[in-house]
Amino acid sequence: MNLLLAAALAAATPPSTPAPPTAALAQLSLAEASHALAAGRLDQARAMIATAVAAGATGEQVDRLLADLAFIAGDNVRALAGYATLFAAHPDNALLAERAGISALKLGDTVRAIAYLDHATAKASLWRAWNARGVAADRMNDWAAADAAYARAAAIAPDQGQIANNRGWSLILRGQWDEALEALEQAAALDPKSPRIANNLELAREALKDGLPKRAPGENDQSWSARLNDAGVAAAARGERGRAIAAFAQAIETRTAWFGRAAENLAAIQAAQ
Repeated sequence: MNLLLAAALAAATPPSTPAPPTAALAQLSLAEASHALAAGRLDQARAMIATAVAAGATGEQVDRLLADLAFIAGDNVRALAGYATLFAAHPDNALLAERAGISALKLGDTVRAIAYLDHATAKASLWRAWNARGVAADRMNDWAAADAAYARAAAIAPDQGQIANNRGWSLILRGQWDEALEALEQAAALDPKSPRIANNLELAREALKDGLPKRAPGENDQSWSARLNDAGVAAAARGERGRAIAAFAQAIETRTAWFGRAAENLAAIQAAQ
């Protein structure tokens, strides 16, 4: 090959792109992982985090992404562990407290959830934190705290259907069917595509239509759960399937000694369609 031909070939061949430095690759991958999480692309985010770690990325930026990935994926055990560690190092970060509280709430650790959520709501106006705080209050039968929390959440984010839904569910737990229906109709108007809201709205309508017992002032969970279960049994015996399902579902929600019996009754009537 003569020199002119060799030179022409060399000029026509594009130079290979050098691989980015390891540190740059790690940062690029972490940035891509963050964008993927924001867009809900969990598999891509997981792959980008793995690439970053393989390139040497460590520290809180990685820990935060892993906690966020677990949170969005519904892995509340890992999410809570990650956020708890990060929050210990950054106790003024309200978002870390919010997500730790929500993760704890989903795991059924209501006391721990309240501690984190109270910290979050004291530091910032976060509607998700207030909304979750209302759910936590419901679990403690602290209706005044629930009302206050849902009101604060709605004031911050009046267009969020899940706040009205949780408020409606709170009223169902108290046996206040009329008020529950109003709240759930508002939730459905805000979020008409939510299956959860639609199911709760149907339950409230069934309860009102079929006259489920209302909770008496000061009535404890055990008594009300028993009355609901009895109402469901009576409705099932009369062939009133919708009323029976609504009654058993509410008896289950009180989580008393009647939980198991009501759950068995609900499963039986749903299987006999």
